[in-house]
Amino acid sequence: MEEYVDPAKEREEQLKLLQSYIGESEDHMRKRDYQRALESYNLALEIEPADKNCLVARSKCHLQLGNADEALRDAEASLEEDKEYHKGLYQKAEALYQKGDFEMALVFYHRGNKLRPELQEFRLGIQKAQEAIDNSVGDPSKVRLETKGDLSFFNKQDEKKNKKKAPMGYSKPMTRQQDLKQNKRQKKPEKSDKEKEITKQLLGELYADKVYLDKLLRDEDLTNADTDSGNRIYDLVNQGIEYLDTRTEFWRQQKPMYARKREKDEARGQREKSSKKPHDPAKYVLKNLEEIDAALADGRPKDALKQAQRTMKTVDSWKDDEVQDKNDFVANLNSCIGNAYLDLGDMKKSEDYHKKDLTISKDNNSDDGRSRALDNLGRVYARIGKFDLAVEHWKEKLPLVKSPLEATWLYHEIGRCHLELGNHQEARDFGEKSLEAAREAEDNVWQLNASVLIAQSEVKLGDLQDAIESFERALEMAKVQGDEPAQKAISKALEELNQKIVQGIKDGQIKDEEEDKKDEDKKDEDKKEDDDEEDQYEQTFEEDDETDKEDDKASDTDEGPHTYIVHVKTGSKMTAGTDANVLVTLYGEDGDSGERKLDNNGNNFERNNDDDFKFKAPHLGKLTKVRIGHDNSGAGAAWYLDKVVVVDGSDMTHYEFDCDRWLADDEDDKQIVRELECTKVVTKEES
Repeated sequence: MEEYVDPAKEREEQLKLLQSYIGESEDHMRKRDYQRALESYNLALEIEPADKNCLVARSKCHLQLGNADEALRDAEASLEEDKEYHKGLYQKAEALYQKGDFEMALVFYHRGNKLRPELQEFRLGIQKAQEAIDNSVGDPSKVRLETKGDLSFFNKQDEKKNKKKAPMGYSKPMTRQQDLKQNKRQKKPEKSDKEKEITKQLLGELYADKVYLDKLLRDEDLTNADTDSGNRIYDLVNQGIEYLDTRTEFWRQQKPMYARKREKDEARGQREKSSKKPHDPAKYVLKNLEEIDAALADGRPKDALKQAQRTMKTVDSWKDDEVQDKNDFVANLNSCIGNAYLDLGDMKKSEDYHKKDLTISKDNNSDDGRSRALDNLGRVYARIGKFDLAVEHWKEKLPLVKSPLEATWLYHEIGRCHLELGNHQEARDFGEKSLEAAREAEDNVWQLNASVLIAQSEVKLGDLQDAIESFERALEMAKVQGDEPAQKAISKALEELNQKIVQGIKDGQIKDEEEDKKDEDKKDEDKKEDDDEEDQYEQTFEEDDETDKEDDKASDTDEGPHTYIVHVKTGSKMTAGTDANVLVTLYGEDGDSGERKLDNNGNNFERNNDDDFKFKAPHLGKLTKVRIGHDNSGAGAAWYLDKVVVVDGSDMTHYEFDCDRWLADDEDDKQIVRELECTKVVTKEES
């Protein structure tokens, strides 16, 4: 009989294995070991064949390994279920670009830019594809054919070797082999003047070599088909011409403006020194900006930072009167350096460079530059929890918005910051604006995001019925879009809200009955009843106080229950707080406390908050670990836990348990419960 396998447990194991393969792949990608990364992504996709992120990542590996066709197939597969998946659109455009299909690449760059105008990679893609279409002519290679020596030497040698007396009488006809040699030398059709001019532009200096080879090919004495040397010379010359024809066609169809260029001093026929200004500064900077942006998109901020700093040093060495738009170049590079520092977690430097970008853009009256800098500064401030500054900068950006889609995400981010600041009405107002802009842009994803923001704001405002309507609208959108995680989170939020409303109705009915009863009672009876209740409260308080004293006394002798104080620190990341129910279990050398719900009737577990909870449990001895997690309830269940500190009330020993991770089903390793080992013990004497 086969052993029963729990499908849920088997699925859990598969997901763990999937995350392991993805982690290995990302590590190989960072090390630029693309072949091994590809192998790991293949294993991951065997578990989840339709995983969009894995398909896009594997497509990147194929591109790095030169397999443009495979890259295109993976990119298209990532778009099968969601035609507006922006990462898939970008990867498809990149694959088409590498294949030389610049026109279709341009189409998908534009499509992605329309969906996500805030992403720089689409804007750069449009620029490079357009330039590749308009001008696919690159500078020629330095390779030249040598024309030294006299090739007629071979002909003279053959003449000496084959010099015989002419046969008398009837001559033997040519062999079939000689006849084939003659037939295969068919003259190529003469090119038109226009075709010659295009070839000359494409080949550059190599065009002189092609003219020379054509001349040799027409020399019948030198390429005599009746001699071995003539045939050898003909074959060599023909191979050289075919090679040049192949390169001409390649440069005509494939070589974009971003191809590597050799800067030459045309007057002297020598290469310019690398320290001098490039022949076309705009193309030089644009090429570097594209590569920097690609490095950031691939998760290589250190590489992006180094290249941006090198490029900045080069641009700074140029004279202002020699280069147009130098300040624009400097502003863009400051933006890139700021974004690299942001990804590296150095917020201070990121802020400084984005401020430089803003200052230069304002001085140059560049609306695009101002919009970019204000956007990035808002992101920095939101990341470090300065939501008021984030709102200030994003509001300044609002007049510079160019499309409804750009407006919807900007309104949404401002609303999120207001929600974090406790400005719930403002959060709701900006959520409404985001929803209106999303409808104008006909973007379903942002309509869903805006509806959830509105619902969350209404919950905080206490408008529970309105919140239910907003969540129900969001749930319908999530179903249409096939977004299962969103459906799950919204359904849980609705369930919690309905329970809260039902409880509120019950509490209201009880309250009304009590008030009616009080109205019927006489004033003297009310006073007597109040006095009795007061006496009873004092008696209860005294009994509770006496019980606490006895408990504390018992705890000192290690025979009764101990008091434990649990201090929970929520992290400072944006949306770090949770609305879910948090549960904890303490473990010590002498046992465990059992699972306890942490609740002190306050607004607990908000971003950057410290919350304290007190409960009694049997003496556990020296604490070794805690198990803490949540039930994933509510719309904002994801929680970033910084650490837990437990204080033993009997001797005031502090036990610290560091976490510094997400407890969320859509972040990190998707775990909502963690076991934390004790990292530090501080006794009362040491504190």
